[in-house]
Amino acid sequence: MSKCILQRQVCVDWQTQFPDIDPVLAKIYAARNVGSATELEYGLARLPPPTLMKGMANAVALLQAALQQQKRILVVGDFDADGATSTTLALRALRLLGAEAVDFLVPNRFEYGYGLTPEIVAVAAEKQPDLIVTVDNGIASIEGVQTAKQLGIQVLVTDHHLPGNDLPVADAIVNPNQAGCEFPSKNLAGVGVIFYVMLALRTVLRDDGWFEQQKIQMPNLAKLLDIVALGTIADVVPLDHTNRILISQGLARIRSGHCCVGIKALLEVAGRGRENVVASDMGFAVGPRLNAAGRLQDMSIGIRCLLTDNIAEAKSLANELDELNRERRSIEADMQDQAMQHLENLQLDDSAALPSGLCLFHEEWHQGVVGILASRIKERFYRPVIAFAVADDEYMKGSARSVSGFHIRDGLDAVATRHPGLIHKFGGHAMAAGLSLKRSDFDAFICAFDEEVRRHLSAADLHGSVWSDGRLTAEELTLELAESLRQAGPWGQAFPEPMFDGDFEIINRRIVGERHLKLLLRANQQADPVDAIAFNTVDDDWPKAVSHVRLAYKLDVNHYRDRRNLQLMVESIEPV
Repeated sequence: MSKCILQRQVCVDWQTQFPDIDPVLAKIYAARNVGSATELEYGLARLPPPTLMKGMANAVALLQAALQQQKRILVVGDFDADGATSTTLALRALRLLGAEAVDFLVPNRFEYGYGLTPEIVAVAAEKQPDLIVTVDNGIASIEGVQTAKQLGIQVLVTDHHLPGNDLPVADAIVNPNQAGCEFPSKNLAGVGVIFYVMLALRTVLRDDGWFEQQKIQMPNLAKLLDIVALGTIADVVPLDHTNRILISQGLARIRSGHCCVGIKALLEVAGRGRENVVASDMGFAVGPRLNAAGRLQDMSIGIRCLLTDNIAEAKSLANELDELNRERRSIEADMQDQAMQHLENLQLDDSAALPSGLCLFHEEWHQGVVGILASRIKERFYRPVIAFAVADDEYMKGSARSVSGFHIRDGLDAVATRHPGLIHKFGGHAMAAGLSLKRSDFDAFICAFDEEVRRHLSAADLHGSVWSDGRLTAEELTLELAESLRQAGPWGQAFPEPMFDGDFEIINRRIVGERHLKLLLRANQQADPVDAIAFNTVDDDWPKAVSHVRLAYKLDVNHYRDRRNLQLMVESIEPV
């Protein structure tokens, strides 16, 4: 698991910029282009106003009329964690604002696929909605929105995915990424977009005296920020200032116990303490359990877990999600073994001989897990990867993951433009996307995709690297610094958790959990030993005789039997 270690550049005078912050942390913030201490203020007053978002006035007018006339509102979400939290937030908020007839529908990914398709509109029509509100989808649902309109159903699209050249003929569209939108943050997750819509709706209802007329209390929508935080973290969107505010506020509510019982139950089943929860806990422990429902069965299980206020029901649903996640991990492990065997069968000597854009397919792969498989293969071989599974007798579905320098959604768009008809459907972001194509076109697509990747990435771009914030002295390797960094986030996509590098002597090493390397290290002869763990690696990665190694690592706090100690989370390891 050796990777090239590169040093982050600090472009500002961090000592002057952050005079009141610990020097280690000040350098870390400066390396992430934090220009002033104001960007580290995470109060709600720092959020940009909803009025800056294009289409907001039309969206609010549509929802206000629906509430005043008590129309039937149907929320149609996506089948991932962002979709689940977006759906949950929409229902909870609308009910708090006085809606009486509001329900949800999440397409089963195996029957209907992604988005507001004509097929899912037909299912929705059975519920006789007056208004459909899409969350975390809809911007590409041209045919589905048209079908709904033909049936006399109004449609409000709320989404954050990149729009195509054509937009659906919805009654209103709210998406910070649509052309002409002046909202400064283009990185909101779907749950962030619908949260903003609910904030704007509450303001208009307040100004029109709605709450007095209905004799209901005006709700504090900040109570829903725990759900916003979960969805934003799980969707791995870039953590700009706006998203850091939303996450920070949500995590604070979770730590204080002011969160929905579903999140409490998910943290408990994952073995994470609520009082000390940070973004990585939500991303690596809660998010995957929520996603497991949409990957293997039906995301309504996850939505019900987040919607319920009954503790017993929440625990039961959280346990069901935990079991699904265990099943998902087992399926993923088998698929990963199959993928690696496939690569070995290609008889390529090393990763340099692999295609620049890697496409993998197996008849038995699970459609709901190919996205995770693509991520694992991408991490190992550091290149854009698309993993495909069978959709039906004619079509296959792929989940794509990319690396820095190649915008995967734009890359698929370029392939579709150069090879009309080759891709059936596609959509996504810079680093992740989904697509479908005919099984008979797979070989042609393999060549076209690799050709497109080669247009943007050279061989030098396909080497994994780790960006380090520098070396820590033996005196700085402390539990206190680890705890300080843990609370200094939220860390995440485009605002990465601090990484350090250094040389260590190996005192002891052993394999734990069959796949993880446990180490006892010493920075120098005078330093105290420190624990370290390298996940998903084995002792075979470097010679047994090696006594000194160079690491890239993160600082972590290990909790074990009411004890806390410093632990290094190893990202890269190589002999010295």
